[in-house]
Amino acid sequence: MGQQWNYKTRPTEKSSTLTILKIEEYPETGKVIHISVSGLKMKNPASPTDYAESLSHLPISEEALNKSVTSLKNENGKKPDSLEMDGYSYWKKEFDKGNAGIFAIPVSEIVSAMEKSIVTGNYAQ
Repeated sequence: MGQQWNYKTRPTEKSSTLTILKIEEYPETGKVIHISVSGLKMKNPASPTDYAESLSHLPISEEALNKSVTSLKNENGKKPDSLEMDGYSYWKKEFDKGNAGIFAIPVSEIVSAMEKSIVTGNYAQ
């Protein structure tokens, strides 16, 4: 845990990185990698700067993550913070109830989808 990776970013976020928070295995989904993403410039009307710079928790399939990462940046990064673990805890509770899933698309596409949801206020996508 704590590894920091470079990945195939959106064009405006070349210095963005992702961090591995936790890895789990589930019978219905296989391996789930929990990540946070930093160095973003996502539009966010609720932010004082009009941008969000990070996503604290994203559950992603191993296959989608493998297609996204380009190189290991730091082997021993930081431990997950409380915001990241709060995001994980909420996801886990909803996942166990059958109300949450995992992403199976590249990280850059997840960031774009999350940005669109934030801007439009439509979180059901």
